[in-house]
Order: sequence, then C-alpha cells, then structure tokens
Amino acid sequence: MGSATTQAQAASTAALSAASGVDLDVARELFAAARAIGGSPQLSGALADSAAPGEARAKVVADVFGGAVRPVTRALLTDVVAHRWSSSSDLVDGVEELAVRAAAIAEPHADVEGELFGFSRTVSQNPELELALGSRQGDPAIKAELVQSLLGSRTSSATALIASSFVQQPRERRVRQLLTRAMGIVADQRGRTVATVFTATPLSAAQTDRLVGALAKRYGTGVSLNTVIDPDVVGGLRVQIGDDVIDASVSSRLADLRQRLAG
Repeated sequence: MGSATTQAQAASTAALSAASGVDLDVARELFAAARAIGGSPQLSGALADSAAPGEARAKVVADVFGGAVRPVTRALLTDVVAHRWSSSSDLVDGVEELAVRAAAIAEPHADVEGELFGFSRTVSQNPELELALGSRQGDPAIKAELVQSLLGSRTSSATALIASSFVQQPRERRVRQLLTRAMGIVADQRGRTVATVFTATPLSAAQTDRLVGALAKRYGTGVSLNTVIDPDVVGGLRVQIGDDVIDASVSSRLADLRQRLAG
C-alpha cells in the first residue's frame, strides 16, 4: 500500500466516523458503489485520476451515484475521491473498507469478527463451496444468494452483508483472504486486533479470559479471539495475531527438542 493510499484511507475512515446516520443501507450502498467502480476501468480511472481537479471527480460521483444513494453515502464517496490514491485498485479497496466499517458501525454489538471467522472455517472445510464462491465464471448474484442462504438467521445482518458482498467481486482474491481482510477491518473499527488460538481441546471461559487479558496487555489493544480445535497441537496452545505466532504447544517443544538433538 502506497503512502498516498494510507493517507487517503485514514482520511476516509475519519470522515466515516464523523458521519451521522450510518446504517446497513449505507454499507450496502457503499458495497454496490465499490462493485460499480471496480467493474468499470473508465469509472475507476476517472475517480482515481489525481491530475483531474477535485471538483471534476466530485461531479463524476454526483452524476453516477447522486440519485441512487442516500446523501450520507454520496458525501462519503465524494470524500473518498477528494483524496489521492496510489492506484485505481486502491481506491476500490478503500470504498470496500468503508463499507465494511459502516456495517460494523451499524451493528456494534454483533460478533461480526467471530461470525466471519466461522464462515471462513466453513469455506476452508468445504472445497466445493470454496470453488463455487471463488469461480470467476459464477454469477455474482447467485453467489450472494448462496452466502445469504448459508448464513441465514445464524449470523448478524452485518456479517451476511459483508460476506455476500465480497464474493460478488473477488477481483483475483480468494474467498478466505477476503473474509480475513474483513475480520481485520471490523476489529480495527472496534479498536481491537484479531487473534486465533489453536488448541487441542476447547478453552474454558476462565482460560479464554486470561488469554485475552494477557494478549491485550502484550499488544496494548483489545483482542477479538477466535478458537480452532486442532488435535495436532498436542497440549498447550498456539496463538497467531497478525504476523506473530506464539507457540506454547507440546508438539512445538518436542519438534524443537528433536531438531536440537539432530543438530
């Protein structure tokens, strides 16, 4: 991600935080806008053209989306194109990120990170489902309907919207990659980071609380914890948070011992 995109994303996120009336309809309109922009090289090029005056880019937003979205959505899109992005692809990513953040704002008490993680695990364990959702030949609307039917009333509306929206326009990205990105965005919007713990047996509530507290203290932020039951861990646990891996499993210690003995 270029520095221009980093600055533009920060400014757009700040504009979203300051906006009023952000609900699931706004998130839905932002996702639709991202698909429209990402599906048209001419439109994405015009909106990301930093050589064009800001007023011209704002006019494109008004002409294309003005009558189709609510005023708050139009204002957010206008703010997005007012900034310089490193590429047109980054601009589309930026609109998508705003859509995810808007969905998180709309349902602040829903466990969106955990629900997205659960759906990601379902996808990873079902190759046929992953192929169907990731196929470039598949009808986007049918993919969205499939996700909605799978999630149904089992997840929040925010989670269903995020997952069904992402599969409609993967743009060369794998479904699990998209869901992982969405989890990170939601967690960041809520001032948390995502940690995944791999353990041979389920953790008790007390163990979970202690682990979350220890990770929060270590990283200086709130933690959203996802759990994977993995018999190969063989006692102890392994935690992945961002690029960091904390491995306190028996299997890891045995592997390290074998390596030292072999050396």
